[in-house]
Amino acid sequence: MTALSFEFYPPKTDEQRAQLDRTTARLKAYDPEYVSCTFGAGGSTLSYTSETVRHLKQHHGVEAVPHLSCVGGTQQEIRELLKLYRAIGVKRIIALRGDMPSGMGFPGEMRYASELIAFIRAEHGDAFRIEVGAYPETHPQAEDALADLRHFKAKIDAGANAAITQYFYNPDAYFHFVDAVRKLGVEVPIIPGIMPIANFSQLRRFSEQCGAEIPRWIARRMQAYGDDAESVKSFGADVVAGLCERLLAGGAPSLHFYTLNLARPTTAVLQRLGHR
Repeated sequence: MTALSFEFYPPKTDEQRAQLDRTTARLKAYDPEYVSCTFGAGGSTLSYTSETVRHLKQHHGVEAVPHLSCVGGTQQEIRELLKLYRAIGVKRIIALRGDMPSGMGFPGEMRYASELIAFIRAEHGDAFRIEVGAYPETHPQAEDALADLRHFKAKIDAGANAAITQYFYNPDAYFHFVDAVRKLGVEVPIIPGIMPIANFSQLRRFSEQCGAEIPRWIARRMQAYGDDAESVKSFGADVVAGLCERLLAGGAPSLHFYTLNLARPTTAVLQRLGHR
């Protein structure tokens, strides 16, 4: 059975909380290794993340993993969060640089994820398993692809245990990235991040912002379906399931799904993969 994990974002309204509870209950049936909760830029969801992690652990009984970003924050803020996470039994952290929120002038006391990882290790030793981000199609703000690989290796050298990639739809991008970092001496698991396709216009906006490429053949087929939402969802699930099959056949250690707090797009893929 393939190891799975699911990413959620912290809800801010009662309606969003109810939606997350419904989604968690459905996806918990797939026995995930853990679920993760994103972190708002510059601390905008600081309390929401820790509250959501606590709720997921206590109410749903899943291993909940907070994302932790260093941009826009102070070492003391991060120190307090890490103390809180240890107190509520968190065993993993997804450590990221994060994005600077618009209009915010303070970049924070740490500029890079490698500094955050070193800080966590200095403060807490091996108390946390640390996952970091990886960019098979290159981080959109990297100077170039080779510099991006060096930055990635610096995060591993700082003490990360594994990496989760940005989503992608070209499996060769993942395999080339894994080959490249292995040649640099990186041995940690590289877990592919999977984005189910439910709303194509939303996906296109996300992809423009984060530098993920949507292959032309997928985009053209989606455009041809137009307003036929069911055909879009069915085709999207077929495409993503096929991607997952190729990744697993090629040695991917597990799959990490970006759920956007929705169950159905992810379960449609998992059912095609034989998970019931």
